[in-house]
Amino acid sequence: MGTLEVGIVLNTGQWGPERTLARWTELREMALRAEALGFDTVWTPDELLWLPKEKAPLGFWEGVAMAGAVAAVTSRIKVGTWVMSALHRNAGITAKAVETLDEISGGRFVLGLGAGHAEPGQAHAFGLPEDRIFARFEEALEVIVPLLRRGRADFEGTWHTARDLAQNPQGPRPGKIPIMLGVLGPRGQRLAARYADIWSCYAEEKSNMTEFGPRLATLEAACAEVGRDPATIGRSAGVWVKPLEPQLDPTGEQLSGPPEQIADAIRAIRDGGFTQVELAPTPATVAVVEALAPVLELLRADEG
Repeated sequence: MGTLEVGIVLNTGQWGPERTLARWTELREMALRAEALGFDTVWTPDELLWLPKEKAPLGFWEGVAMAGAVAAVTSRIKVGTWVMSALHRNAGITAKAVETLDEISGGRFVLGLGAGHAEPGQAHAFGLPEDRIFARFEEALEVIVPLLRRGRADFEGTWHTARDLAQNPQGPRPGKIPIMLGVLGPRGQRLAARYADIWSCYAEEKSNMTEFGPRLATLEAACAEVGRDPATIGRSAGVWVKPLEPQLDPTGEQLSGPPEQIADAIRAIRDGGFTQVELAPTPATVAVVEALAPVLELLRADEG
C-alpha cells in the first residue's frame, strides 16, 4: 500500500444555474482550512470565461493571480495550478510567473501545465489562438522547460520564441520546481514521459479506474517509447466530488455518499497505481472542505 498525496481544487468559477460564485474571502478560508486539515496541495484552475450556446456565461477568477494569493496566505501546504493553460500566455512569461509563484510560496509551488483549450468560446472572445493548440503547446514546452530546468532558453519556433533568454531572477528552487503535465492521449503522454515529474489526468465520464486504468497502460507505453522507467513519474487523477450528497452517484461521474464510501473509491484509484488524487468539490464552500475532513482522515489512517 503506497502513500497517496491528496489535493483539493478550489472552485474559482461560477456554478449552477444561478451562476453562484465564491468570493476571495471564501476561497481564502477554504485554502486555510485545507491546510489546517492536512491536505497535501491546494490547486487553482486556469480558466477564463466559458460561453456555452443557449446558456448563461460561466466566469472564473484568473488562475495565476489566484495561485499567488493562495501562496501568500498559506504557509505549509503546496500550491499548484490545475492546470495552467499554455494557450493563454507567452511561454517565457509563463516560466517567469512560475518562478515568481515559487518565490511567493517559499518553495511550495507545483506547476500544473496543459495545452489549454479554445472552447467554449473563450479563446475567440479574448483574441487567443483557436487552431493548432497542441502544436503550440509542444513549442511552448521548448521554452518553458529549459527556463525552469536550466535557467536559459534559446528557441525559434512558429509560435514561440526565446532569444538567449535567461530565467532571471530565480526563486528558492532553481531548476527544481515540480512540473506536472495535464495531458490526455498518446501524444500528450509522450510529452509527459519526456518532461514531467508528474503526469495528470482528470475524469471525463467516470471518476474511477474504469476510465483511469486504460490511461495508465498508455502512459507506460509512452514511457517505454522514450526510454523512461514508468516508476519515476508521478501519476495524478482528478476526480469530481460532492461530499454533501448523501447518496452514491449511480453514474460514477462524481464521488458522493458517506465518507467511508468516498474513501473507498479513492483507495481503489490509489491501489490501481495512482500516486496522487486531486479532489475537485462542489459547491465552493468551506462546509464542503470540512465535509472532506473525515475522508482525508480515513485515507491517512491507511498509512499507519
